Amino acid sequence: MKRIARTIAIALIVASAAAVPVAAAPVRVWENIELVAADNDNPVRLEAKVKDGYVYITLSRRAQVKIFTILGQTVSQAELPAGTSRLRIDGRGIYILKAGDTTMRITI
Repeated sequence: MKRIARTIAIALIVASAAAVPVAAAPVRVWENIELVAADNDNPVRLEAKVKDGYVYITLSRRAQVKIFTILGQTVSQAELPAGTSRLRIDGRGIYILKAGDTTMRITI
C-alpha cells in the first residue's frame, strides 16, 4: 500500500508541473516615424540613435534590420522601409544592430 501511495504522489507532482504555462518573450514592434523616397541604386545608409529606451534608425532604402544581444540572442528583426523607425528596448546593455550589410554596436 505504501508503494502505491508514493507512486500516486509522484504522478500528481509531474502532472501539476506540466500544467504550468511558460511565459513567452515580449514582442517588440518597430514603429515608422517618417517615410522617405527610397534610393534603391545605392547601398543602405544607416543612422542609429538611442534616446529614452528607444532605438531610432534612419535608412536610405528598405532593408532587413536585426538587433541582437551581445550574446547573440535575437531581440527583434523586421523588414523596414526607407525613413525613420523606432523600437522600444526595455533592458539596458550593449546590442548589435545589423541593417543590410552594415553592422554597428549600440548601447542603451
